[in-house]
Amino acid sequence: MLNSDQTEIDLPPTHSESESVFSDCGGGRAGSAEDAGGIGLCAQSRIAEPGEAVKKDLQHLSREERRRRRRATAKYRTAHATRERIRVEAFNMAFAELRKLLPTLPPDKKLSKIEILRLAICYISYLNHVLDV
Repeated sequence: MLNSDQTEIDLPPTHSESESVFSDCGGGRAGSAEDAGGIGLCAQSRIAEPGEAVKKDLQHLSREERRRRRRATAKYRTAHATRERIRVEAFNMAFAELRKLLPTLPPDKKLSKIEILRLAICYISYLNHVLDV
């Protein structure tokens, strides 16, 4: 059984990096680490890269579970929302360009996307008919 000062390898990433470093110094107390070298870290420990503990934690998960966890981060959601906004803006601009090419009465009439598509289909059919004659 672990006491409150000891850590396990696959702890969730909520534990601070200093807790895992100090646990290597024998007891997990900050005082013992300072006694060992005066800098707050014992000679045996090393400062791990920030993502190293998370990588160890994720190694035992399936590929799908790692993907789910990655997609659950705020950074991923923000990036995804930005990409989606750009995609929707490009989509709307394409509809606006298509709308400008279609003849309607009155010319400034607001059309829905489905109306634009249906009108484009009819207009293309009409142009094909004119070319065939």
